[in-house]
Amino acid sequence: MITSVTLVTNDLRLRIFTDPHQGATYDDVLRAARCAEAAGYDAFFRSDHYLRITPGDGLPGPTDAWITLAGLARDTATIRLGTLVTAATFRHPGPLAIAVAQVDQMSGGRVEFGLGTGWFEAEHAAYGIPFPDLGERFDRFAEQLEIITGLWRTPVGQSYSFQGKHYTLTDSPALPKPLQPTGPPVLVGGGGRRRTPALAARFADEFNLPFVDQDTASAQFARVDEACAAIGRDPLGLPKSVALVLCVGRTEAEIARRAEAIGRDVGELRAVGLAGTPNEVVDLVGRWRERTGISRLYLETLDLHDLDHLELVAADIVPQL
Repeated sequence: MITSVTLVTNDLRLRIFTDPHQGATYDDVLRAARCAEAAGYDAFFRSDHYLRITPGDGLPGPTDAWITLAGLARDTATIRLGTLVTAATFRHPGPLAIAVAQVDQMSGGRVEFGLGTGWFEAEHAAYGIPFPDLGERFDRFAEQLEIITGLWRTPVGQSYSFQGKHYTLTDSPALPKPLQPTGPPVLVGGGGRRRTPALAARFADEFNLPFVDQDTASAQFARVDEACAAIGRDPLGLPKSVALVLCVGRTEAEIARRAEAIGRDVGELRAVGLAGTPNEVVDLVGRWRERTGISRLYLETLDLHDLDHLELVAADIVPQL
């Protein structure tokens, strides 16, 4: 294990992003989180899914995002923790605000909160979760953003009420409070051209795009900046980030082995992810920063057992950045 050092270079924060729904236990996730913490990564994020997306048996099954993060809150010490992203279809906003606030307290104020509409219909069908059409999902997502941040920011001793199309809260005590004074930082993301940038400008502390190319990211970031300016918010005050699949190796054989382990093609990953030798990935990260201005980079690591992968990036890529 390499010596711990915070992996923040030139204002670029490197974060690990995992997908335990592909098949992992809590202990698998914990080992990866502790490795990321020891290696000095800025944060450890996980997806919020209940069903494997790629082919396979998915054994031993999914782990719940917020139960997992509660465990990590107590079993880690310094690394920030979050979701990329929690599905608004999975939980009601009041109980979700309580759960996230509690995990923030348990972690000593290290939680970040990503929220999205939910999109994977099959997992809803598999576990009996209603899956409305996209318009209604987006409406619920918008109301949840307002409710959850409103509950967190209501002063102690005052109550919070909300009347929306999908949710109504009456005289809520708005407790418990997160440890972070205004609540965990909120991440909003997605490629919608109108409502998504507007919601990000209003509610987000970070805007994220997963698995897109540089031109797509640059165009969407510009829309978010325009939405910020339209409400008088400084666009420079809203950090931008992307999530990309990681597949780094010292040799071509090692790169191929890692791609095969996650069921992906090396050529595809080189085209749309962060794949190649350390020098190749350093150059690619530089192009991403120059083209899009990202300040946070989520490295999607799909093989939770390959801890050497995380250490390789920390040892051979970060010093070059």
